[in-house]
Amino acid sequence: MDHIDINSPKKKNPCGKFIGTGQKQIIINLYKDEVNQQLENPESPRLNYRQMVLKISKASGIGQRTIQTTLAEYKNKGTVSSPNKKKIRPTIIEKVDDFDKNAIRQKIHSFWFNREVPTIAKMLTAINEDEQLPSMKRSSFQKILKELQFVYVKKSRNSALLERDDLVTWRQNYLSTIKQYRAQGRPIYYLDETWVNAGETHSRTWVDSSVTSRRDAFKRGLTTGQKEPSGKGKRLIVLHIGSSDGFVPGGLLCFESKTNSYDYHDEMNGSTFFEWFVKILPLLKDNAVIVMDNASYHSVKKDPTPVRSWKKQEIINWLESKGEVVIQPIVKAVLLERVKKIKSEHEKYVIDEYAKENNKTVLRLPPYHCELNPIELAWSSVKHYVRTHNNTYKLKDVQELLKQGVEHVTQEMWTNFVEHVVKEEHKFWKIDFITDEILEKEPAEGDQHILTIGTGDTSGSECSDFDSEYSDSE
Repeated sequence: MDHIDINSPKKKNPCGKFIGTGQKQIIINLYKDEVNQQLENPESPRLNYRQMVLKISKASGIGQRTIQTTLAEYKNKGTVSSPNKKKIRPTIIEKVDDFDKNAIRQKIHSFWFNREVPTIAKMLTAINEDEQLPSMKRSSFQKILKELQFVYVKKSRNSALLERDDLVTWRQNYLSTIKQYRAQGRPIYYLDETWVNAGETHSRTWVDSSVTSRRDAFKRGLTTGQKEPSGKGKRLIVLHIGSSDGFVPGGLLCFESKTNSYDYHDEMNGSTFFEWFVKILPLLKDNAVIVMDNASYHSVKKDPTPVRSWKKQEIINWLESKGEVVIQPIVKAVLLERVKKIKSEHEKYVIDEYAKENNKTVLRLPPYHCELNPIELAWSSVKHYVRTHNNTYKLKDVQELLKQGVEHVTQEMWTNFVEHVVKEEHKFWKIDFITDEILEKEPAEGDQHILTIGTGDTSGSECSDFDSEYSDSE
């Protein structure tokens, strides 16, 4: 092979483009040629490894890092392999963000409010006709419904989508409890996390900041529910807390994201959140209620509950520490069943217990009920401010804009956000009673069947209707 020619310009390989085995072999050949040239001409100046990589890069148009990894692979394995071009594609659950999942549930609720029974076919049509919601196939819709904890109910000749009993119970308990706290005059604070991109820009040309609801925020380009940022570049993870008095002064936590995860929640962990929580608690009013979602880092257990991976003796020790008498011999499955029966009585969270010690109470939102958290509307206003004033797209400048955006959210705005959420609470309180009323009006003939989304029961005659309803015809 001829000596490397670095004088004639080479077309650069596009950044991020995979190189095949042919290009890798060119790198190896150029490297071998340069080594041979130096062996044949020992009196000529010798190049070190870095200089050799640079020379090969100029000759081939391939980046230096790619050349280094290719040479390393060749030295370690004696050969080069084809690139892995398989992309890690997000699942439908990851692609449909929290806001859209929330909007899907609201659309199902709207059918119940209008006293129209929502079926799979009706809802899929309604969602695909809504320009503000992603279009999806029946199979994808099933997965979203399962994620949102819906079940499929058949009673007599009719069928309907209904939320699982445990979610309805959670929501009713939450609504009843927060109503009671308000009647007692207890101060209520709301906390949540979000992200802000260095490249944060408006997706629309005109935005009115007089947003009053999360749906309104979506329509006006202010939505905060996306898992994948709309802008480019680095991003900030943000945590704050507020009430009808406004954002709590000194409560802002902001740090740079270190990963490209689809979900910004992956950036937070239990220790970081607890450290912030300890600092923020003295800034809140006495006897306060703190509303938060059920993110894993909000719910680190004070006393971990036994799971199947525990050794049998460890499970026995845990049960006996709770006052249970364990008579041996006994199999692990029976031990875990006993754990299941008593764990709710003993399950405690680190955050909850620390709050109690400081005369505060933690109250958790039901899953996918972000419209019951007024800080979501506050985040919309903050991000609108950042997008409006961001012209450098530098993370440091965006961080300053973020702080200014937080100050821009006034006490009056927070009061309006909370009032809007109270109205949403009243709607949620009604929906479950309306659902019960409609289902009880069904004819008495036949039994009611509740089936999990995505599964079929082949034991009954009605499963054929269920299967046809769920078949993916696309």
